[in-house]
Amino acid sequence: MWTAATLVVVAVAVLAWRGSDAAATSSSTAEPAAAPSGSPAATLSTAWSGTVDGPPTASVVESGRVLVPAADGVAVVDPATGTEAWHYTRAGARLCGSTAVDGVVVVLFSTGGRCNELTALRASTGERVWYRSVGFRADATLSSTDRIVLATSPTGLATVDPQGNNIRWHHAADAGCRIADAAAGTTGVALLQRCTDGAWQAQLLDGFDGTPRWTADLGAGDAALAGADGVVGVVVDDQLRALSPADGGVLQALALPAADGSAPLQTSVGTTALVWARGTLTALATGTGAVAWTVPAAGLPATAAGKEAATDVLVPEDGAFVTRDLTTGVELARSSAPAIPTGGRTAVVGPVVVVGTAEGRTAFS
Repeated sequence: MWTAATLVVVAVAVLAWRGSDAAATSSSTAEPAAAPSGSPAATLSTAWSGTVDGPPTASVVESGRVLVPAADGVAVVDPATGTEAWHYTRAGARLCGSTAVDGVVVVLFSTGGRCNELTALRASTGERVWYRSVGFRADATLSSTDRIVLATSPTGLATVDPQGNNIRWHHAADAGCRIADAAAGTTGVALLQRCTDGAWQAQLLDGFDGTPRWTADLGAGDAALAGADGVVGVVVDDQLRALSPADGGVLQALALPAADGSAPLQTSVGTTALVWARGTLTALATGTGAVAWTVPAAGLPATAAGKEAATDVLVPEDGAFVTRDLTTGVELARSSAPAIPTGGRTAVVGPVVVVGTAEGRTAFS
């Protein structure tokens, strides 16, 4: 009798495990990537390319490896070869979003109607750092900046500490408005919302406590958010506007060519904001919005020395990655390369240049 009872318990346990989250999870780990050495050669060719099958992410490289989202999880691959280093996937679950910051990859899954599970994985090894359940909408997405992970949905925002699993604050869309986009950056958390009267508004919130700083009316035309690094960048109709982090006033307004379907992108290096919109990269002084330089470009540039220490940037241009002085835009070096994807974010890992777009990843070496 005891033997039969034991067998029944074991059988039930096996069936429970087969239907559990643990059984549905596939994960692997890896040793940290070796420190890269060297710099991009004068002539580059395509080393590898791959598609992004999951929700797009602004994160391209973290801890020396490339983040590639899939429909059911993420893979982190070697920048030189595209070979998988580690992965984390959930059979039967849907990846709502992913982002990488401060040495971790944070993934948001839906196991039902809502996006309800957040997990942080160490970017260098794939080991799990923390987990928590959440109640985000089914259409929530993730983005990040230093020390902030931002979850965005049409009805509100929430921020999470990437090194812990605590939610810092929530912010609801204003009454009669829907949030179209939001971005976390060096100035705080910026959002773009459209209200029932058809008018667009940009808002800036404190990144760490969610306190509203200002609201700027943008009119009733088309609007898109570029980012919140250095300045708050927005595209309104055929104009790029740099809004002051202090009060939302227009520091700079620049004419743009006709819309081409591309989404504006933004980053910053030190006291320079870099905004890419409709085929043009513009460098702006963060304090005044003054234009330092502008060049035709395929997307956002990369820095090899980090966002604060860099004195030059690597700009994806027509047929080449061009190293330009951060202050003046003067060309310092050039690496020819074929078929550089448009509308992407560029990263440098030693001698390898990686371009990440919403559709895929392409590495040049």
